[in-house]
Amino acid sequence: MSPDLSQIVKAYDIRGVVPDQWGEPLAEVFGAAFATVTGADAIVVGHDMRPSSPGLSRAFARGAASRGADVTEIGLCSTDELYFASGHLDRPGAMFTASHNPARYNGIKMCRAGAAPIGQDTGLAEIRDLAERWSATGLPAATDEPGTLTSRDVLGEYAGFLRSLVDLSRIRPLKVVVDAGNGMGGHTVPTVLDGLPVDLVPMYFELDGTFPHHEANPLDPKNLVDLQAEVRATGADLGLAFDGDADRCFAVDEHGDPVNPSAVTALVAARELAKNPGGTIIHNLITSRSVPEVVAEHGGIAVRTRVGHSFIKQQMAESGAVFGGEHSAHYYFRDFWNADTGMLAALHLLAALGGQDGPLSALVDSYDRYPASGEINSTVTDQAGRTAAVRAAFTEDEHVTFDELDGLTVTADDWWFNLRPSNTEPLLRLNVEAGDSETVDRIRDRVLAIVRA
Repeated sequence: MSPDLSQIVKAYDIRGVVPDQWGEPLAEVFGAAFATVTGADAIVVGHDMRPSSPGLSRAFARGAASRGADVTEIGLCSTDELYFASGHLDRPGAMFTASHNPARYNGIKMCRAGAAPIGQDTGLAEIRDLAERWSATGLPAATDEPGTLTSRDVLGEYAGFLRSLVDLSRIRPLKVVVDAGNGMGGHTVPTVLDGLPVDLVPMYFELDGTFPHHEANPLDPKNLVDLQAEVRATGADLGLAFDGDADRCFAVDEHGDPVNPSAVTALVAARELAKNPGGTIIHNLITSRSVPEVVAEHGGIAVRTRVGHSFIKQQMAESGAVFGGEHSAHYYFRDFWNADTGMLAALHLLAALGGQDGPLSALVDSYDRYPASGEINSTVTDQAGRTAAVRAAFTEDEHVTFDELDGLTVTADDWWFNLRPSNTEPLLRLNVEAGDSETVDRIRDRVLAIVRA
């Protein structure tokens, strides 16, 4: 009987508790399935600093090699470094990480050659089905010519490539606090920033997959507290926080106040449009309305998409967009194979800040135009029913429009909100934005009263 892998094979990746839900034997099977489904004769594999990652990564490599694929193991790396290797070497890749999840978790993010995403509709379901079958029957005998395993350090090439995409030659000296959260930022940041006029204040750069100081999830405000305090104590120009696999980057200004990821999206969009006049910028539907406004002001075309990296990457490829941003601090670049890299967004921030004399708070002020609620989660048993009740209540309002691109979005002249269901939990997620804080509070409370009734 085939095992059920649906608990660990998610919409876009593989993720679960080690060893309770999976371990090295299953990693080897996934490697064989990955090589088979992609049909690749060569792949690249990397891993983060979690205790289970090296063993899982090596087992995956063995499985892929048993199907005839030559495997380049790049060892410790960030997720965007793995995407770089996939693009630079033009071969499918697999990254062993559970990103910001707790230490007992691990997972695999996979891509095709050129860092093209793999999700349920683009190969992951086939990989799952093959892995389920082989987990029950055992792996087929190795091919007559098994692949080879070779090691390669691409950190320097990755850093050099990122630096080639942003002009940092004339920035003024900056003091920068970086909180790596004991994640892969501690591995990549020193090399990427080496030689720049940056006084780097490192926090938690020791690679430790048990996360002894705080979770490596900067989206949760409590995990920014240490960074904020250090920025204030050292008089730094800005602070940067990376998640566990260092593909997302959050910023705080010289006061220690968080910078809205939508403001970062707008700032980077303006910079990319300066290089690519008339270009297309992708944003998801819960980024601030300041993003399409800034894009229009700089002569670009804004394209709105659903929440989720697979939708962003698909739109990036279809539209030839130069840049895309999400509220969750994922930033995607055409020049980086349409993949997301928080490190490149951080370099844009350094270039923008260091290219003028004002503080970061003043720089981002023109891009951060509207008060917002942030994302508010409500546990519900009937997502569709509660959403329908909200729509019915707002149907009585004049001058509002509705769309259902992703959940329910209700838009008026001076406010909007989006209410969308989680794909994995019994939650409804609410985001509200308006011209003033009082309106944000009023709309938020009105919607939550219905959702939580």
